[in-house]
Amino acid sequence: MISSMRETSTMRASEQDGSYPRPQLVRHRWADLCGEWEFAYDDEVTGLSDGWHEGTTPLGRRITVPFPPESPASGIGDTSFHPVVWYRRLITPGELDEAGRSEDAPTVMLHFGAVDFRATVWANGRLLGSHEGGQTPFSFELPAEALGDGPLTIVVRAEDDPADVSQPRGKQDWLEQPHVIWYHRTTGIWQPVWLEAVGDDRVTRLNWVPDVTNAQVSLQLRLQGRPRRPLWLDAEIEHDGVELASLRVKLTEPEHRFSLSLPTQGNGQGYEQLLWSPDRPTLLDARLRITDEAGVVVDEVFSYLGLRSIEEAGGRFLLNDRPCYVRSVLEQGYWPESHLAAPSADALRAEVQLIKDLGFNAVRLHEKVEDPRLLFWTDKLGLLVWGEIGSAFEFSPRAIERTVREWMDVLARDAAHPSLVTWVPVNESWGVQHISRDPAQLHYVQALFHLTKALDPSRPVVSNDGWEHAASDLLTIHDYATTGEALGASYADAAAVDALRDGIGPAGRRLVALPGGTNGKPVMVTEFGGISFAPGAPDDTWGYSVATSADDFEGRLRALVSALRMSPVLSGFCYTQLTDTRQEANGLTDEHRVPKLPVATIRDIIAGGSGA
Repeated sequence: MISSMRETSTMRASEQDGSYPRPQLVRHRWADLCGEWEFAYDDEVTGLSDGWHEGTTPLGRRITVPFPPESPASGIGDTSFHPVVWYRRLITPGELDEAGRSEDAPTVMLHFGAVDFRATVWANGRLLGSHEGGQTPFSFELPAEALGDGPLTIVVRAEDDPADVSQPRGKQDWLEQPHVIWYHRTTGIWQPVWLEAVGDDRVTRLNWVPDVTNAQVSLQLRLQGRPRRPLWLDAEIEHDGVELASLRVKLTEPEHRFSLSLPTQGNGQGYEQLLWSPDRPTLLDARLRITDEAGVVVDEVFSYLGLRSIEEAGGRFLLNDRPCYVRSVLEQGYWPESHLAAPSADALRAEVQLIKDLGFNAVRLHEKVEDPRLLFWTDKLGLLVWGEIGSAFEFSPRAIERTVREWMDVLARDAAHPSLVTWVPVNESWGVQHISRDPAQLHYVQALFHLTKALDPSRPVVSNDGWEHAASDLLTIHDYATTGEALGASYADAAAVDALRDGIGPAGRRLVALPGGTNGKPVMVTEFGGISFAPGAPDDTWGYSVATSADDFEGRLRALVSALRMSPVLSGFCYTQLTDTRQEANGLTDEHRVPKLPVATIRDIIAGGSGA
């Protein structure tokens, strides 16, 4: 049997094993639909006219979901252009029961973590709906009349045009073969698919916004719709079995915002014991129950949160009202066997642990919206996260529409994670290459910044990471100087940084596109290094500089990192990059996550005496 039922009712949400696909909103039971599906390419785009959506036509090939067909792990491993692909899978009544189907939970939801780029889904030939956006989740209700005694056939059609650069696509190459910093495409299903049974009155979204100063936390709650009968919410927050806060309120609207007071946090001498930080990633567990007039539970979900504050002030990045020096690493989230899909849930935990072991306290998720299960481990193990979206490459009304819609979905999906501390809607002017000369492109970047602040005012936002900043909470700079002396000279003091800000910065780009937009803001070098050390690698591998031996690699790395750590004006850095990624062989580890120097050596270079 391909699917597997998981029970979560007896454990706290913060104590998950990392396999649950939606870790911030957990229900008792779910059925995993990953594994073997039928699969077919539709290069002639005749599948619809041939009736493949009706579900009666076998598709002929087999694919292992959720791995994209370009990857070896999928069992297909074809990296050539295939703009349209189809999937087919039978779901048995027993699998529906495993998902928790019952009289109290008669509705079965079909969830997709992400399908790149446009997905259309049918059940027994009936259209369930479509979704556009290759980095965000979506769900459909399975039709009640189809949930009978026989098998249910699910069919998915995915369309991903490799030449359409208005799609938010990140590092996915528009050419058939990877070149420079772009890699093989990810087509179709690439994050978990799963079933979950629910009732008619249910939670569909939640977010936690801690207010450390006032010893309270805000709960933002979205329901399936406006309640059509009297319903009550009971919310509880606890830590290690001790209740910290509770709330009972009547639900009257489809969306609510409630405040829960945390009395223990009013003790100014003891409140820090429950704060979340990389050094002490304390998570609080939460349970939400919706009951009807008779006291019957109609929905129960489990969640978790972290108490912490993030802000910038006085030119410093502050965590819990204290300066926090950010030691970050660039994470492409790419594996040779599975590409943008993680090879397993365990691999995501190992990735976070590796980053911490190497001495970093933060990670910049680069040109990719990561699997939520990775964010569970950054929450659990303690790693600051910069959240970014895969960029579109052109500036057009369609690219704007697609990016804004998908970015809003990213913010909604990930806002509850305490480890996520900074949003990055634009990287290196991708899609807005003429921002310094085109007022429309500048307005767009400003709009993304202000939209992000409107939807989530609790976190700093970087308007355009690397250069050509509009209004921005941080001034972030990409600088691939190849020697410590050259790198250090640019950040020796405030005057040196001001000279960069007022003139032409690294890579010949202006640092600001909106004069005054970053004045007084914390300054970080958020890409640097990129040293290639890959003996025996193919000829097309490259780095921003090349080390000839392990000793040379260590010396170059130590010189660059030390140059930035000695700067009195920087609030942090982000090293490029964690792993070798195809032809871009400039990682601290190879593509299989094997460090190129002893872990203790890298940790000493990155963290020194800074601790965890």
